[in-house]
Amino acid sequence: MDIEAVIRKIQKKLGIEVDGKAGPQTWSAIYESVVGTDSRAAPKIAALTEAVDARSEKVIATLLPEVRPYARSLVLKAAASGITIKVIGGTRTFEEQDALYAKGRPNNGPIVTNARGGRSNHNFGIAFDIGVFEGGKYLGESPKYKAVGVLGEQLGLEWGGNWKTFKDAPHFQLRPSWAETMAESAMLAELRKRKTHGVTAFA
Repeated sequence: MDIEAVIRKIQKKLGIEVDGKAGPQTWSAIYESVVGTDSRAAPKIAALTEAVDARSEKVIATLLPEVRPYARSLVLKAAASGITIKVIGGTRTFEEQDALYAKGRPNNGPIVTNARGGRSNHNFGIAFDIGVFEGGKYLGESPKYKAVGVLGEQLGLEWGGNWKTFKDAPHFQLRPSWAETMAESAMLAELRKRKTHGVTAFA
């Protein structure tokens, strides 16, 4: 049996991106299709999602539908590894991005980002930031960010901790399949063009 071919058929039937890989998006769609309306599944749903707190869910809701299952899966995967994380940053407008870019410039504190409005994947609903928490306390720096980075990569996410020029350990993003071989700048240029024409990243 060709497992990849089977997965492709399932993905096509569910109307999601067809890539032959059983990632979070595929499992989420299967779940919704099979047990999403079954009231008897409620206890199982609660058990699976209890690690995804209300604050995280509010931020996750700002992301594109294709990215949301990955964000939730990362929270749950981290929890299974004994690490508490919350999704604390999601989609930003160009104006919000420019305001963030202004922080630390010219000399008013540490620089937060090198990306102006339209130059960040946060502006297109495909990126999110996490925070590590211990005992309810947010940790701005911790070795656990690296551990979560590994978990995110296992899910198929890109991790900002691997960036060469501006390492961003809390940052994760989901690259669309059409941009797999593109440089970051080229992908962002295409995302800006798509946004201008009302086309989403995964269309």
